Amino acid sequence: MLIIARHGRTVANASGELLGRRDPSLDEVGRQQAAAIGRALAGADQVVSSPLARCRETAEAIGPPVELDDRFIELDYGELEGTPVAEVPAETWSAWRADTAWRPPGGESLDDLAARVWPALDDLLADAAERDIVVVSHVSPIKAAVAWSLGVGIEAQWRCFVEQASISRIASRRSTPALHTFNEVHHL
Repeated sequence: MLIIARHGRTVANASGELLGRRDPSLDEVGRQQAAAIGRALAGADQVVSSPLARCRETAEAIGPPVELDDRFIELDYGELEGTPVAEVPAETWSAWRADTAWRPPGGESLDDLAARVWPALDDLLADAAERDIVVVSHVSPIKAAVAWSLGVGIEAQWRCFVEQASISRIASRRSTPALHTFNEVHHL
């Protein structure tokens, strides 16, 4: 099984900011969430993580060793980094939702995101048929994983909500991904 976990909370998450490549650690709630994820996913055969601290800290709660993979890093929000979500102009949201190639100034498009996340998932899929592989990542790569598992375009990410410290499971059936569960939070 391919198990995708979103990292625990940071102060920036709690403040409602776009948090891409900045690298804050987990806050107290986030550390509690990471511990809950660790208990829920104890015994995983492999743990892969985004290199950012909030994911590494969450992954380490599951158990070492943790393998880092840059392809699971959060979307680069460019000049929008740190902007409160409520303050992003409506025109920006409209442009972003209308075109998967649109990117914030200095940032990354959803097409760019899919181009790095989907091959990373492909690399893990065969092994996930035999073993439990946990990937600890961020909201945008997790939404990309959901689109990948469903075989739909990356624009589907606009129709997903990924809860903080949630777990989603993707089964490997005859080398084809299949979304098994989405946005589990019962462990929290």
